[in-house]
Formats: sequence, C-alpha cells, structure tokens
Amino acid sequence: MSSSRDDHSSDEEGRTDGRDSSSGGRSDDAAGTDRSRAEREARSDGGEREEGTGPLALVRRFRSSDNEVVVFVREVLSSAGIVVAIGLLLFAVSGVWPPMVAIESGSMEPHMEKGDLVFIMEEGRLAPAAAQQGTGVVGYQAGEEAGYRTFNDYGDVVVYKPDGSEYATPIIHRARFWVEEGENWYDKADQEYVQVENCEQLTNCPAPNAGFITKGDANPYYDQANGMEISDPVKPSWIRGTAELRIPWLGWVRLKFSGAAYLSPGTSNLLSGTTPLSVGSTPLAGAA
Repeated sequence: MSSSRDDHSSDEEGRTDGRDSSSGGRSDDAAGTDRSRAEREARSDGGEREEGTGPLALVRRFRSSDNEVVVFVREVLSSAGIVVAIGLLLFAVSGVWPPMVAIESGSMEPHMEKGDLVFIMEEGRLAPAAAQQGTGVVGYQAGEEAGYRTFNDYGDVVVYKPDGSEYATPIIHRARFWVEEGENWYDKADQEYVQVENCEQLTNCPAPNAGFITKGDANPYYDQANGMEISDPVKPSWIRGTAELRIPWLGWVRLKFSGAAYLSPGTSNLLSGTTPLSVGSTPLAGAA
C-alpha cells in the first residue's frame, strides 16, 4: 500500500513537472518573439537614422529646405548649371571655345557695334561652296561673285590671331581676298584701301605667305597694308572661327568686368590699328 501511494505521488509529480516544462517552453517562445520584435525595431530605427544622415537624405533636405541661405545657394547653383549647359550646347554647335565674343570697339561698324555679343563657329563647319579651298572661309571678292553675304556685306567675318601669336590680342575683321606666297597682290587690291602706287610701296607685298588679306569694315586700309600693318596675310591656322550671329548690347556685361566698358569707342588701340574685343573670358581685338 505504501508503494502504491508512492507511485501515485510520483505520477502526480511527473505531470506537474511536465506542466511546468510546457509552461517554460511557452515562456521561452514568447521571450524569443519579443526579442525578434525588438531586433526588428532596432534595425528599423537604425535604418531611419542612416537614411536621415546619408548623402541622399542630405540632398533631399537641401532641395526641400526653406532656409534663406540654402534657398540662395540652391538658386545660384541652379543658375550656374543652366549657364554651363548653354555653354556646352553652344560649344557642341560651334566647335569653338569660348563660342561668344564681346566687341570692344568700332572697327566693324556699322555692322558690329561696341557691346555686341557675337557667336562664332569653326570655319570648316557648314562652309559654303564659295569658300577658299581648304579654309572654309569666303573672302569679300569671292562672296561678291557668288552673292554670299554676312553681316550686311560680302564675305566672312573672321576672328584671327595676328601673325599667329598666342599672346597678341585676336582680331575680328572681314576676309577680303586670298593671296599666294610670293604673289604681287597689288592689282587685286582696292586702291582706296592701299593708297600706294605699286607693290614695292605696299607692306606685305609680295605676300610673305599664303593667306587672307583682311580689313575692318570701318577702317581705311587693309590690315596688311601701309597705315595698319596689323598682321601678315592671315593663314588658315591663325583663324579661330567665323562670326555667325550678333546680339546687340549683351556684350556690355563682359566689357564691364574686363574694364573695356569705360573706354571710348576706338580709343584703346587707335595707334596700333586694332579694335579690342573679348572672347568669353579672353580679350580679343577687332581693328579701328
């Protein structure tokens, strides 16, 4: 009898132990669930913190901020981006950098005025049939024969480096006619623009090299003639481009920053025979 009771107690203790064990298992499952939830929340919080301090989050805050300083910086950057985009587009079209010139004086009047902004293009692009072979440039005389005009007169207006110098101020003038090396070009010239009686009296005659004889529309003489002597005949390699489009007044902004806006038209280089102009951020010259 005593053994039977002991067995019965043992059975009850086993059932009790089983219930306790089962209860303990459920408690462990609940604790695991709570830990998993806490870990997920921790990861979520950490992700939000990372997102709030990462580069993309900073960009989003910069774009949406109403802070006055941030708004000002944002507008400046936006304007600069537009200017750069326009500049790159113009460069793609023209093939010349910078693609705009600001006229500083009056050697090309009345067809170009001081303060005009002029768009230039690589001379070989869209070259007309009348262009001198291998240059892409139409001289005045060839343009007159072909009926080709730019800026209200025959021939192309070119921007060139006098004597090919990388340091001299470039010039914007109209190409008049082509000469070959050693050529007596006196007979080709308009006598009004040389004021001499023969080739021997004419500067750069015979021609020291093949190239274009050039002239400012408002100037009394050729760039290569007595009274000017700005340059030898202009070689194709000295030409930066041809003038294509004139926008009045917009060049004054550039001239103001360069200081040329304070000069009277034509006064800066009357003695040397050049009219200065600016190409982008680089000073250039036309002739006066």
